[in-house]
Amino acid sequence: MELGIAGRRAAVAAASKGLGFAAAAALAAEGVEVAICSRNADEIAAAAQRIGPNAIPMVGDVGTVAGAGAFIAEAGAALGGIDILVANAGGPPPGDFGAIADVDAYARAFELNALSTIAMCQATIPAMRDRQWGRVVAITSIAARQPIANLILSNTARAGLTGFLKTVAREVAADGVTVNSLQPGLHATERIAGLHGDAGGLGATVPAGRIGNPADFGRMVAFLCSESANYVTGTAIPVDGGADAGLQ
Repeated sequence: MELGIAGRRAAVAAASKGLGFAAAAALAAEGVEVAICSRNADEIAAAAQRIGPNAIPMVGDVGTVAGAGAFIAEAGAALGGIDILVANAGGPPPGDFGAIADVDAYARAFELNALSTIAMCQATIPAMRDRQWGRVVAITSIAARQPIANLILSNTARAGLTGFLKTVAREVAADGVTVNSLQPGLHATERIAGLHGDAGGLGATVPAGRIGNPADFGRMVAFLCSESANYVTGTAIPVDGGADAGLQ
């Protein structure tokens, strides 16, 4: 399928590896120029080399409001504007209600997984509305739909962000800007390996019988950014191999 986004400009946060990298690679393969960032200069340079000439590496920490804003400013300057935002950040530490006794831990998780994306949206969406075209895709988690045991910080922050994205999507839909989120389940990423160790056996817990391929997830991001997806907005789509058993 021709996605119709060649020549567009995208800022993809936290893209040195995992699902962020997969999203950036899929967009670049469609002819999109992508600005990508990571806190590690060597890792993001290597990621850009793997993606190819359409990737511009940048060093930054999008896990804070200030860092998220700085990345968007740098990306916008390098690209000459931003048509597509893929908002992404690492996950907060694991733990349950009893283990997370410090209320400030929730504030830090909320900045990492909600406020940082809100800051990136505030820095990009107004110009998208002026141009009457824009795509925002946030990478969140199925934790926003179905809380995951021992991830109370992630569950809380991502649910709040999902409410924000839905609200904004309805406000900007008439301006040609779509706002959606993808909710990954188990994919073969460093984050999953860090939480579960050897993730190979996790496939048995998924109806599809396997954990996800990040490249497939990246192509889902690219589709939501396409011209064909211009009428899809305000959605929170699970990409989880059927793991979510809910009806909605």
